[in-house]
Amino acid sequence: MKEAPPADAVHPVLPPAPGADRHPALDFADSAATLPGGHGYDLLAAPATAQAWLLGHDLISPEVRLYEVCALRTRTLREHVRALFTARVEERVAPPESLRAVNDALTRVPTAPLLTWDTDHGPRRVQLHPTDQAVDHALATLAADAADLLTGPDAALLTACGAAPCDRFLLRTHGRRHWCSTRCGDRVRAARAYARRHEGGS
Repeated sequence: MKEAPPADAVHPVLPPAPGADRHPALDFADSAATLPGGHGYDLLAAPATAQAWLLGHDLISPEVRLYEVCALRTRTLREHVRALFTARVEERVAPPESLRAVNDALTRVPTAPLLTWDTDHGPRRVQLHPTDQAVDHALATLAADAADLLTGPDAALLTACGAAPCDRFLLRTHGRRHWCSTRCGDRVRAARAYARRHEGGS
């Protein structure tokens, strides 16, 4: 199967949205985006880019290799997380299949760090799991963070970018800001300025 080129090889990738530093699930939901002019990107589109995204977020170790079946599972969970975020933002009941998918990811493998003890480091908590369960652990971690975001104090700050056609999510951090990046904010301001000039000319 031919892999897609890196997302930023054709169109620049937007920077992380406000709140992504606190919630990896937010950055996970935003790993695909729609851009103006019918463009967009998907950072999980191919095994290599999905692997790079998970590695960049410290969710897998460098020796883990992703195949399409794992990349597909990652994209599928992302769509369910996005559906739950959308339901929260729009204040409607979440799709049952998305709840099931996130709960399945949460319970598929244990995510608690286990206790280990050795002569060099003494007692410590570490994430121990077989390499073939690495993706399960990564998805469980993302599902847990999505659940924490949806049920914690940041849930009231969750919103969708207001600069169409962008479809990313963010946490409101400055007053009434409703766009995910400076680029989207500039586009909103430019559109408003154009509308004012057009109305003035009329």
